[in-house]
Amino acid sequence: MEEKLRVGILGATGMVGQRFIALLANHPWFEVVKTAASRRSSGMSYREAVEGRWKMDTPIPEKVADLIVEDVQDVAGIAKDVDFVFSAVDMTKDEIRSIEEAYAKTETPVVSNNSAHRWTPDVPMIIPEINPEHTDIIGVQKKRLGTVRGFVAVKPNCSIQSYTPVLAAWKEFEPTEVIATTYQAISGAGKTFKDWPEMNGNIIPYISGEEEKSEQEPLKIFGHIENGEIVKAISPIISTQCIRVPVLYGHTAAVFVRFKKKPEKEALIEAMERFSGVPQELKLPSAPKQFIRYLTEDNRPQVSLDVDYENGMGVTIGRLREDTVYDYKFVGLSHNTIRGAAGGGVLLAELLKAKGYITKKD
Repeated sequence: MEEKLRVGILGATGMVGQRFIALLANHPWFEVVKTAASRRSSGMSYREAVEGRWKMDTPIPEKVADLIVEDVQDVAGIAKDVDFVFSAVDMTKDEIRSIEEAYAKTETPVVSNNSAHRWTPDVPMIIPEINPEHTDIIGVQKKRLGTVRGFVAVKPNCSIQSYTPVLAAWKEFEPTEVIATTYQAISGAGKTFKDWPEMNGNIIPYISGEEEKSEQEPLKIFGHIENGEIVKAISPIISTQCIRVPVLYGHTAAVFVRFKKKPEKEALIEAMERFSGVPQELKLPSAPKQFIRYLTEDNRPQVSLDVDYENGMGVTIGRLREDTVYDYKFVGLSHNTIRGAAGGGVLLAELLKAKGYITKKD
């Protein structure tokens, strides 16, 4: 059996860092050998560092529990013992950009959950089923950084996962305008109800920065590489509202779409259900067998019934119907900390390994 790649988790004590650790517990390709966080956690065992704030439903993996948490700023010390890192650090955007590039310059690939590098022109932002070809920009980025194997790749925002795959599946029908309202779980803010009791029975109609991300990030994903940078698409025009709701896991979206030429409903459903990509072709370990599932029941998708579809890596769609103003409307659901965060990062790393961008260090 091929030796597993050695992985470091930057920001290992936060909710997304914890999700990375839970998802990688029995991963066939990757093994967590380093955990890193802020100085206040460094020097503790991982078990001690997250005592009283482990947010996952499963126990801390034994192989990770006794690892000593290291200072995330010790770039050289951590990088020398890992083949690549996942980044989920909680810093300012400038600090994140700086530290992720610092790791990359040690010839350590960085797969990031953070938003700081999503609009860096030569950093690919990837949903592996949709735009795997954007990995081609990595060569340009390496030249800028002066590296041979080090680079940064990012996954997009969690809020777009419940409708962007559908728009990709419908590309042949040319969607031109999209209105989306997302109803976002509190774990998207790194919280549980224990941490955030005021969210019980409450709705907050504002999430800082979320609407801009939800409107613009799909356009970079749908974009193309030109003159050494990723140029975002100009269509569809997307307008969003993002609302925090009292749900632990699962972002739901209510979406309205107008097409250049209105297709039949049956053609839209067929396009969703047959939509797949490189992860399915290569049978990557974390890839859902069927990426998008369509449910015919009027009361689906529901968070309590559907959020864990395909181990949280699939997207569930329902209530597709004609609209009186737009052409069609539907409801989508995705798991925000799995497909939308750590799981999407793991799948991206699997894609990068399969394409030869992440390898064992000599």
